[in-house]
Amino acid sequence: MIIPRKAQTAADVAAHYNDLDVFYREVWGDHVHHGLWFTGRETSAEAAEALIEYLADSLMLQPNDHVCDVGCGYGATAEWLARNRSVSVTGLTISAVQAQHAAMRAAKSPLLTFLHQDWLENTFEAGSFDCVVAIESSEHMRDKQLFFDEAYRTLRPGGRIAVYAWLARSRTCPWEERYLLEPICREGRLPGMGSMDDYREWATKSGFVVDGFEDLSARVRRTWTICAGRFMRKLLTESKYRGYLMDSKAGNRIFALTLVRIWIAYGTGSMQYGLLNAHKPRA
Repeated sequence: MIIPRKAQTAADVAAHYNDLDVFYREVWGDHVHHGLWFTGRETSAEAAEALIEYLADSLMLQPNDHVCDVGCGYGATAEWLARNRSVSVTGLTISAVQAQHAAMRAAKSPLLTFLHQDWLENTFEAGSFDCVVAIESSEHMRDKQLFFDEAYRTLRPGGRIAVYAWLARSRTCPWEERYLLEPICREGRLPGMGSMDDYREWATKSGFVVDGFEDLSARVRRTWTICAGRFMRKLLTESKYRGYLMDSKAGNRIFALTLVRIWIAYGTGSMQYGLLNAHKPRA
């Protein structure tokens, strides 16, 4: 696993998303995650929803399932699942700003509940959920084994988990770690970036049976070309973007450089993107 030189805490992650809230919503939109392209003709909004639909299909979600969305962001993914799969969703985020936006969605749907809470310190009873999903949030967990342990504990027997994750390829070169992966972790507030092998090991150690792990890197990397382009246009046309980058007190302004690093990391294969599916045995 790639570990940043400076330890990243849950408070660092929360501050990152609180500080960059406006930029995330303007550059990424409601869904703060990758898009999934099958034909290349999809709009970015269609691709973002395709990523959710692909996850829902992999879980074989059934009406009335109770789903936990770990790292729910603004609640848009949970809202899509509730509307299109008729499931109830409990979402968690450590960002106070994201929780406020998500609460507005919950006010419009009895199927949605959002909590400002750290998954690693959750208060759910054992067997609370039929499914647990984590879309690009496990990267921000300081203890990834505990992330899977808590998923296993809070799932009912037979329950399923699906995790979309940013990944480091299994064998990396020193230059990849030094110039790409370690800075991505440090600047993006990731306590660590695991490989496919790491995720399989963590899930298995928790007790899960891994049903599959799919490499979707080629289908999602277009996300970064689009986001980088949007950011550059904002930088050229809106003074608040330039002002933020010039503000020496803005501790998260370095993420602008991280956009470029991630784009390069996908292009070189240093960084991957995968979907892990697993289930908790019934016995």
